[in-house]
Amino acid sequence: MTETSETPINVSLDVKGLNCPLPILKTKKSLNDMHVGEVLEIFATDPGSVPDFNAFCRQTGHELLLCDEGSEVFRFLIRKNAKS
Repeated sequence: MTETSETPINVSLDVKGLNCPLPILKTKKSLNDMHVGEVLEIFATDPGSVPDFNAFCRQTGHELLLCDEGSEVFRFLIRKNAKS
């Protein structure tokens, strides 16, 4: 993961309170509307979202820049890749 404090956020998505598979489905929809290279910020509360977003990025080729598990709210940064 390569996130820095200078990583620009293009779109922010709040999926707090939603459980699998909704956070991934909403993420996929948001990424479909974004340009290659743009960064999506996601806020989730489902503990299962950590392995879900890791698997999603591996399968789709998007780059997981950040997986912050420091509190009750998980924060993810995903950079859209041209592959998907």
